[in-house]
Amino acid sequence: MAKTIDDFVRAAQQVVPEVGPAEAQRLVAAGALALDVREAGEVARGTVPDAMAIPRGRLELDAPDWIFDPGGSIVVVCSTGRRSILAAQVLREMGFTQACSLAGGLEAWQAAGLALGPARPA
Repeated sequence: MAKTIDDFVRAAQQVVPEVGPAEAQRLVAAGALALDVREAGEVARGTVPDAMAIPRGRLELDAPDWIFDPGGSIVVVCSTGRRSILAAQVLREMGFTQACSLAGGLEAWQAAGLALGPARPA
C-alpha cells in the first residue's frame, strides 16, 4: 500500500520538535531563523515577520546557500504545519540539527493573535 501525506507527517512528528506560536515567537525574538517554505504567492500574503522564504520544492537546493549556521535554531513555517514538519525533517537530515516546525502553521500563528509581516529578501 502506498504511503499518504498523513503517514509522512506522523513519521516526521516522531523525530521533529513542534512548537506553538508563542514559543515560535520567543525563539525568533531570541535569534532563531524563521523559514517559510510556502510558495512565493502564499508568502506574499504575509508570513512570520522577517522570515526567510525558500519554497519547499527548492529546500534541498537552496538551504545550504542561504542558511549559514547549521547549528542555529530554525523555526520552519507553512500554512498548516504539514509542509513545515516535512521540511524540518529534511533540514535535520541535511545537518541543520535545531530545525523545528510551527505546529498548526500560520493558521495557528494568526489564531493566537500574532501579526504577519513581509519576508526578508533572500
